[in-house]
Amino acid sequence: MSKLAGITALGAYAPSKVLTNADFEAMMDTSDEWIITRTGIKRRHIAAEDEFTSHLAISSVADLIRRHGEGALAGVDMVIVATNTPDALFPATAALVQDHFGLKAGAFDLLAACPGWLYALSVAKAYVESGMCRKVLAIGAEALTKVMDWQDRATAVLFGDGAGAAVVEAVPAPYGLKSFVLGADGSGANQLHIRAVGRCLPSGEPLAEHLYMNGREVYKFAVRVMNTATIEALQRSGLHSDEIALFVPHQANLRIIEAARERLGLPPERVVVTVDEYGNNSTASIPLALAHALDAGRISDGDNLLLVSFGAGLTWAANVLTWGGAWHQ
Repeated sequence: MSKLAGITALGAYAPSKVLTNADFEAMMDTSDEWIITRTGIKRRHIAAEDEFTSHLAISSVADLIRRHGEGALAGVDMVIVATNTPDALFPATAALVQDHFGLKAGAFDLLAACPGWLYALSVAKAYVESGMCRKVLAIGAEALTKVMDWQDRATAVLFGDGAGAAVVEAVPAPYGLKSFVLGADGSGANQLHIRAVGRCLPSGEPLAEHLYMNGREVYKFAVRVMNTATIEALQRSGLHSDEIALFVPHQANLRIIEAARERLGLPPERVVVTVDEYGNNSTASIPLALAHALDAGRISDGDNLLLVSFGAGLTWAANVLTWGGAWHQ
């Protein structure tokens, strides 16, 4: 029987500290109504002062073990951490995770902005199906609030911290990770960026010290690419939107999610929405949403899921997968 790579274990973590819209009302000129109307966000989870991306990633793997047992990590021979906020430029945050769990595995970080976790799943799929790896631990983890300008209401209210982790290994057909769509358009690099070791964008424009986003342009890009990427992923998978049990989009803005849902012709009950609780967790957004859907009993063995994300770069990614296989959930 032919096999595809699939997700066989999942875990997620969000810090205990919460910032509500009421908290932001006390910090800056904004209001609960203004934030909810424009974004759908009510709360976001914030890493503690001494809590960084590696800690969040490790906590998400600990949750994976809690859900699936110690055996879930047995045989993992590669660790990938998709993140925009690594603890350091080097060593890789993935190496810190590998060491913490004593894994005999390679490790590297992947930077593709918010779609990073979907990019990591695509790499994990390639490793497993080519035979290079038996099992890959693919993590999305972010401590975005460490790089926020807390005086900028256009960005400060949008983002939160968190992490999600998945084990990817061979599963029997018809289960597994099916079609992937991965894309980038570097001409939009100036719309969403933050300074690291560089000083200017290729255009010569200065990079921002804190996270900078041109909200209007990113919104237009997001609405467009959420539509085109999901349609292409469906076409590549040979499925129709009617066959999708659950749509799990990047949780950046409720209006963007609603626009994508309407274009796909999906009813609200077939869409996962967690942006109200977490805000935008970037690479951690989709695995956190998946974990919530699982906990709510919204995902069953054999369900077709449609995942899509967009972010800085500008980048985008979409994936269709069939959940389940010869393993316990």
